[in-house]
Amino acid sequence: MNFIEELKWRDLVKDVTDLESLTERLKTPITLYCGFDPTASSLHIGHLQQLILLKRYQKEGHQPLALIGGGTGMIGDPRPTTERQLLNDEQVKENVAGLKSQIEHILSSDNNPVQIVNNYDWLESLTVLDFLRDYGKFFSVGNMIAKDTVASRLQTGISFTEFSYTILQAFDFNHLFENYNVQLQIGGSDQWGNLVSGTDLIRRLHGNKATVYGITSPLITKSDGSKFGKSEGENIWLDGEMTSPYAFYQFFINTSDDDIIPFMKRLSMKTPNEIKEIESKFLEAPHQRLAQKELAAELTELVHGKEGLETALNLTEAFFSGNLEALSLAQIEMLFEDSDGFDLQDAITLIDLLVDAKIAPSKREARQLISNKAIRVNGVVIQDENYLISSETAIENKVSVIRRGKKSYHVINHVGA
Repeated sequence: MNFIEELKWRDLVKDVTDLESLTERLKTPITLYCGFDPTASSLHIGHLQQLILLKRYQKEGHQPLALIGGGTGMIGDPRPTTERQLLNDEQVKENVAGLKSQIEHILSSDNNPVQIVNNYDWLESLTVLDFLRDYGKFFSVGNMIAKDTVASRLQTGISFTEFSYTILQAFDFNHLFENYNVQLQIGGSDQWGNLVSGTDLIRRLHGNKATVYGITSPLITKSDGSKFGKSEGENIWLDGEMTSPYAFYQFFINTSDDDIIPFMKRLSMKTPNEIKEIESKFLEAPHQRLAQKELAAELTELVHGKEGLETALNLTEAFFSGNLEALSLAQIEMLFEDSDGFDLQDAITLIDLLVDAKIAPSKREARQLISNKAIRVNGVVIQDENYLISSETAIENKVSVIRRGKKSYHVINHVGA
């Protein structure tokens, strides 16, 4: 299969401005771009599909360009619900720096590195008169109102600021066409209207001989209809300080059996034959979660490097084995970052702690758990009910981890230490 056919097999093609012509054009190297607005200091896994798409084109020998919207990010692409909160200049600069390092890391290449540009560099000098006279005249208000993102806001209200976003994005495409020889823009299916605005503007300014393309991919959704990219309502970020490599890895490990193969087709750089082989083995023994492990490992290494993957694997093994003795305080905090802790001021016997921290409902049951070897402290089975829990026995004198049974963990914070 050719490149476009493979993208279709992966369910990465929804709308194309001219499929036949683009298929032919991709037989030779093309420069393409995708835009990322710096609405936060990190990208999240909802951005992975487009980043990995750029990487797919890059692998085929095409030149990827990532546009960070330092200018458009001050306005914000219209959301389907409410107006975006505007960011100040300092916030945008910090966010641009964060996104730039992540994009460079994921799209690293020895012989075909990604180009990264910031549209603030050219939008800053665009005057209101130039904007209205030279570009605004090419846009029909009727067509702009008909765009899904705008139409959904007409009843609740949309400001002229957000309404004008599509013109600025079209301006970006034209600027990149004129200055970087960009001929293709990619994006999620929600960006189709903006992509078409860009191709139309270029043809109006340069005539029909200007050959440019736009192609979108369907947004990733889970089989149950819930949104991809969040865990318990929180974004899964690509920044290891905001979402740890362990939590990132676990997100994909916990992917449902119904979703994992579609996610792998879209997000894995493995070949179609490799994915088909994994799918075959996975369907024979889904309880072994081979597909989840393969995708989790691949994407964790892509985003967090070999060291991040090693950390995720070590913490996963430690959690299921209960062997916490070799873990550092930082690793313990990463492993149990979403767990509620119990604050302990002074030393206390194990049996009293089990009751006070509500690990056991009574001393009688606490004694039974201890005698049955069902209680571990920092990975070690403790059978002495009078064993003293204190900062002296804690991990780095800060934290103790009590494990009841196989999977019930409780974090004790030694606040008096």
